Amino acid sequence: MRLRYMTVSMALLLSTYCFGQADSQTDGGNKRYHGDGIDNVLQYVPTVAVFGLKALGVESENSWKKRLTISVASFVMNAGVTYVLKHSIHEKRPDGTDNRSFPSGHTSIAFCGATTLMHEYYSVSPWIGVAGYAVATTVAVDRVRRNRHKWGDVIAGAAIGVASAEVGQLIGKLVFGREKKCEDVSLSVSPVGLQFSYNFN
Repeated sequence: MRLRYMTVSMALLLSTYCFGQADSQTDGGNKRYHGDGIDNVLQYVPTVAVFGLKALGVESENSWKKRLTISVASFVMNAGVTYVLKHSIHEKRPDGTDNRSFPSGHTSIAFCGATTLMHEYYSVSPWIGVAGYAVATTVAVDRVRRNRHKWGDVIAGAAIGVASAEVGQLIGKLVFGREKKCEDVSLSVSPVGLQFSYNFN
């Protein structure tokens, strides 16, 4: 648990020193819009990894049913909080394109997935979660670099994402308890081709 929060904090702190916002201005005094970037894809990578590794047979913490429940609960919480804040605070983006800058939705999605990844595979290797947080931090940095957000927006997004994932974990424990998981879906390669086994518990 301590490693998880230290990783998030250090990643965000280091990124503020290593990367700076572009400072070119438009006529309206807004930061220049840099177009769509890799963050539009990277935001989903940690979440995809959660299910992808499980499908490939990597030992995970929860069954498919519990994992899906936790993920849905986390996503709903994350999306709901982010949507409400965006449409109530009305903070203008640095590039001036709209007034839904706070908090960063891309960052909240990425950190929600990264926290879930850490929970699911920490017993296998904590570095899996660290890799997820590295991807999430890259998303946050790129949002600032492209003048879509200020640092406060992405830090708030990261906090919302982490908190949403933790709430999802609590909901999963309340619904399913601490029952022992069953190995239910795996994908493997054999001399005769791909083998897929399925047992939804």
